Amino acid sequence: MDVHDKKTRSFNMSRIKNKNTKPELVFRKICHGMGLRYSLNKKIFNTRPDLILRKYKTVIFVNGCFWHKHDCRYGSVIPKTNTGFWENKRLKTVERDHKNYNNILKNNWKYFVIWECEIKDEFMTRNKIKSFFNII
Repeated sequence: MDVHDKKTRSFNMSRIKNKNTKPELVFRKICHGMGLRYSLNKKIFNTRPDLILRKYKTVIFVNGCFWHKHDCRYGSVIPKTNTGFWENKRLKTVERDHKNYNNILKNNWKYFVIWECEIKDEFMTRNKIKSFFNII
């Protein structure tokens, strides 16, 4: 049973952002500080990545651990109410992610996925970016 009535739950869910989230803003600040320049939230190859780096022919997805079922403690959370609905919704998100990744690769571009939990450690995030883009 949900702790909120249907109207309150609907209002709460409608306030969940899909652009300019805190993890995105932190990640963009790190990238900009490293000299990486990007476009934001533009459609490319039938998908809408969080960042597009045309110079590197790369798109970047900043994924929330819960919504995209990351294998960390945040992604393995199982909602206590309406479990079937949420599991189905999250599985569809993962399927869509894989379809988008394949579509990007078919167009001879690369994709880079950074997880919400990884952004919490700025040092690790910088190293992951350096490694992916071969930046010293």
